Amino acid sequence: MIEWLRDWKAEPQIEIAGHVLPIELRRHATARRLTLRLAPDGSTVKITLPRWCTAKEAIAFAHARTEWLASQLAKVPQPRDPVSERALDYRGDQIAIEWSADAPRKPSLDGSRLILGGPEETLGKRLSRWLEQQALSLFEEDAAFYCARADLPPAPVRLTRAHRRWGSCSREGVLRLNWRLVQAPDHIRRSVVAHEVAHLVHFDHSPAFHALLDLIYEGEIDVANRWLSQRGRALYASFS
Repeated sequence: MIEWLRDWKAEPQIEIAGHVLPIELRRHATARRLTLRLAPDGSTVKITLPRWCTAKEAIAFAHARTEWLASQLAKVPQPRDPVSERALDYRGDQIAIEWSADAPRKPSLDGSRLILGGPEETLGKRLSRWLEQQALSLFEEDAAFYCARADLPPAPVRLTRAHRRWGSCSREGVLRLNWRLVQAPDHIRRSVVAHEVAHLVHFDHSPAFHALLDLIYEGEIDVANRWLSQRGRALYASFS
């Protein structure tokens, strides 16, 4: 259970590398220590507190780690606007956006071109929606494939817009996967799906879990994990 802090009179802030960022505080019932992180888009410093910690202590904790926060902020990719760039990241490649007022409103993928019409002022929202639709379709195919390899029935898939996790598996057997993975190369997206399918059998990260993941995933999981660690933040540069 998470409780938002209400014992701070004004919104706390911190200056990092010339940028003034709000500090977002929240308590977690099971937290045992302070946890500090920067939002993926670099807009907020987030701190999770155990119940015994005061807001003042948490804010001091952040101020004592400004150098680390500055290093994290330097890694945040610059925001991108697919509408003005007329380009979209999709499955590890960049596709051209070809918009014209008289084209059909529904997007149509033709090789490396995405052709669509409709109001130009809503183009960004419709591109984001198209990516989410593509993501769901691909995730469902991936999940069915890996469930079959694990000798499981197909698992239901839901999209998530989480800012920290690429995927999760509930105890009810529902896979939740971050739609932004549709921008990554196929083997990266599929590694996350395979990971969550393995959790349908082993709800932990035990040797048995990793053995199953290695069995069902056709690529090198360490390579995929390294790609996400080094380049995953770039998937948040568009549609922030």
